[in-house]
Amino acid sequence: MNKSIVKAALAVTMLVSGVMGQGVVTTAAAAKPAATVKPNATVKPATTAVPIMRDNLSKYGLKKDVELPVTVEAGGLSYTLEKVMIYDFKSPEVKKLQKLYGFQNMGGILVNPKYFVWTKVTITNISKNKLIGSGRTIENMVLLRFQDGQILDGIWPANRAEKTNDKEALWTYNLAPGQKLTSNLAYAYNGEFNYFVMRTFNNGKISEKYVVKE
Repeated sequence: MNKSIVKAALAVTMLVSGVMGQGVVTTAAAAKPAATVKPNATVKPATTAVPIMRDNLSKYGLKKDVELPVTVEAGGLSYTLEKVMIYDFKSPEVKKLQKLYGFQNMGGILVNPKYFVWTKVTITNISKNKLIGSGRTIENMVLLRFQDGQILDGIWPANRAEKTNDKEALWTYNLAPGQKLTSNLAYAYNGEFNYFVMRTFNNGKISEKYVVKE
């Protein structure tokens, strides 16, 4: 065969092969996804923060003017009400709390209460001295009121009473200057719900804040 013919045929074959190769590369590149997702990979859904339920005051006809938490300070004590839940004293929720912490069916004064008031509080010693006391001390220093002339009567958690600075059901506490403690305090109540105010009386100082105005 003529060498010129062979060279020409070879040249055509190489040209066709090159074009086909380029086509394959181009097609593969076009088909390649922008991002490779591994099989069996778990895609995490976007999470939405669930708001914390801090009170059930609306159940008792109380419309808040300020949202919890609310803080009052007086005479070296800072008291923050983090949460307040009101229950019928014979409710299942109260029975569970009584079994867990040893709460009795009455307060120190109220013998047959209608309501059980469960509060979560943070107390902070902002004085230069130790802050020592009990749930009864806090009851006298920080007055929570829903109606004129009616008291919230502190309830003693018998199962935790010997623990100091207990973080579940507070009774006795001993805080150094600057120290804080978050825990729960329970009260008995027999009155109505007209407003909700926090009043602090400590070392001759007074502070008050209305959560629900009169």
